[in-house]
Amino acid sequence: MKIGIVFAGQGAQYSGMGKDLYDAYPQARRVFDMAGEQVKAWCFEGDEETLKQTHVTQPTIYTTTMAAYSTFMSGLENSGLDGRLEVAALAGFSLGEYSALTAAGTIDDISKGIDIVSKRGVLMQQAGLDEEGNPKGGMAAGMGDRRSVLEAVEEARQDGILEGVNFNSPVQTVVAGDKDALKRFRRAAKERKVKAIPLGVSTAFHSSMMIPAAEKLRDILAESGLKTPGKTVYANVTGDDMMKGFGGADHEAYLADMMAKQAMSPVYWEEIIRRFEADGVRAIVEVGPGKTLTGLTRKTCPTITALNVENVESLSSTLEQLKEMVS
Repeated sequence: MKIGIVFAGQGAQYSGMGKDLYDAYPQARRVFDMAGEQVKAWCFEGDEETLKQTHVTQPTIYTTTMAAYSTFMSGLENSGLDGRLEVAALAGFSLGEYSALTAAGTIDDISKGIDIVSKRGVLMQQAGLDEEGNPKGGMAAGMGDRRSVLEAVEEARQDGILEGVNFNSPVQTVVAGDKDALKRFRRAAKERKVKAIPLGVSTAFHSSMMIPAAEKLRDILAESGLKTPGKTVYANVTGDDMMKGFGGADHEAYLADMMAKQAMSPVYWEEIIRRFEADGVRAIVEVGPGKTLTGLTRKTCPTITALNVENVESLSSTLEQLKEMVS
């Protein structure tokens, strides 16, 4: 049976994430111990405001996700499911794409991944601040069809920054931009009967506001020894196999460019979930804190069984449901 594995992105964080996995499984403990005491303290004890800071959010979610992934893969092996399941492809939402690349072997060491996402978090946070150190922008979820949300974006942009950046499901498109443009968007959305929900993030991710961060991130990635993925990874920026456009010359430069572009480009998540469906995937397992991607899978492709692994309880439940599906 084919399954897909997807990895949580920024916004999924919460205080205490990963703690019960750390207490229960040596695989999770190894990952958290590798991340160090500061990351563990943020994950297990950090308050909401601390965890919302991008330079904190990115290494904590990545660490929790890789701890959950290591535990899940061990669970598949111990239960005998690994021989009866085929992981057709991997994908990660925004930050989660780094977890997908780690699972695929592109980032060949979790400690290297922690270092990369920590630097990415600092760069993206800096790119989103004005000269006084205050956030220049933010994000809002438009609850309605994609066309109506994008029409509101076009009307509200004017001379500011405002872009559709996360195409999450048939009924949810996230927009990002400067604060004034977001105010105009909320008014324009209301006229189209689109509900605009402000998101608790520190800046306008995946928008052109992130160009300075993307340029510096490319240099970091180019020096990170990225490997060709050992499994198919669906890319945020295309909704397709990340290596589809690779010409065969320099895979490290290609991947560095792709992931730098990701920081300032839209996430085509709805397209990714539909690609899993087209590939015959019967279950998609979300790994990492929260269940946001599980909900998006159900909204986009309700025929796919949507499962998640974020703690001891959900790990056990997911393994049991997978056993039932292959029995």
